[in-house]
Amino acid sequence: MDQSQDPQNRIHSRPQAGLIERIVFFSLGLIVLVAAFFFIGIALIAGAILAGVILLRFWWLKRKLRQARAETYVEGEFRVVESVITDQRTPRK
Repeated sequence: MDQSQDPQNRIHSRPQAGLIERIVFFSLGLIVLVAAFFFIGIALIAGAILAGVILLRFWWLKRKLRQARAETYVEGEFRVVESVITDQRTPRK
């Protein structure tokens, strides 16, 4: 039996990459890795700034509500324009 036609010995493998191809793929991988590192860094910084702004806004609103709750009275001036008796119950005998 001819060994070249034996189905168990047919292994299709990719030929080894050349030196230039390895260097190019390594360079591209390194560029993608560095770009991803900077992108994640910028995204984390932007997220931290956004979280800080939101927390500052909540603190400011909470502070304003606390101050408004402390001031339970309203100051102002008034003047009686017309004095009218509004009690119209029938008088008792």
